[in-house]
Amino acid sequence: MARWALLLEYDGTPFVGWQYQITGPSVQSVLDDAIGKLAGGKIITIAAGRTDSGVHASGQVVHVDFDREMTPAKVVAAINFHLKPHPVAVVKAAIVPETFNARFSAIGRAYCYRILNRPARAALMARRVWHIPQKLDAAAMHAGAQFLLGRHDFTSFRASACQASSPLRTLDRLDVRRDGDLIEITAEARSFLHHQVRNMVGTLRFVGVGSWQPEDMARALEARDRGAAGPTAPPDGLCMTGVKYPISPFEETQRV
Repeated sequence: MARWALLLEYDGTPFVGWQYQITGPSVQSVLDDAIGKLAGGKIITIAAGRTDSGVHASGQVVHVDFDREMTPAKVVAAINFHLKPHPVAVVKAAIVPETFNARFSAIGRAYCYRILNRPARAALMARRVWHIPQKLDAAAMHAGAQFLLGRHDFTSFRASACQASSPLRTLDRLDVRRDGDLIEITAEARSFLHHQVRNMVGTLRFVGVGSWQPEDMARALEARDRGAAGPTAPPDGLCMTGVKYPISPFEETQRV
C-alpha cells in the first residue's frame, strides 16, 4: 500500500464544496470515484482544506492510499482520464511517507480573492471574480487589512456555523493590490476559520468604497461580534492557491 500526495486544481462552480454532501456532487466525491476506478475499490481522500460551494482551487493538496505500482506521471494521467468531464484535474502526484497527512502536516495555507472593479460585468471571468462596479480604493483596503495581522480572536470574521473549537487564529499576510480593473487580496495563515477570508473581504469593501476608514477594521476585530463586521463576500472570487508543508511532497517531481 502506497500513500500518494496529489496537487489539484478545480472550478468549484458546479460543486457543493469539497466535502461529501447529500445535496449534490462534491469535489471529493468525483475525485474519490475517479481514483476508485483506478485502484479497483472504494477510496477516501483527505484534503488540506475543505473549500465551500463555489470556491475554486489552484493549489489544493490531498492524500490517498492505494495499492498499485505506477509512476507519478501515469497516476496523474489515469486519474485525470477518469475525472472527465468534471472541472477537476490532478496537476502533480508524489509518493509520500505514511506519516504524511495532507491536513495535519500542513503548516500554512494561502488564498487569493479577486474583485473585478469596473462598471461592466464579467464575461470571460464570470464565476471567477466578485464584480463590484463602484470604484474601490485598494490602497485604503490594504491599510485596513494590516490591522488584522497577527494572532487575534477572529469572532467578528467567523461564520456562525463554524465548528472550530477556538476563534483564535494567526493571520500572517493580508495584502490588497490593484492590477488594472482587478483587485487581488492575498491571505496566508496556518489555518482559517469558516468563511474567515470571505468575511474579511466583505468588510474590506466598506473601506474600499469609503464608508469605513482603515482603522475601523481594528474596531470590528476588537468587538468580537460577527455583527460588527461586514457581509460575507460571494464564493466566486475565492481560490485556494497553495498549502505549505515542512518539506513539499512535490519538490522532486516535475509537472506532467
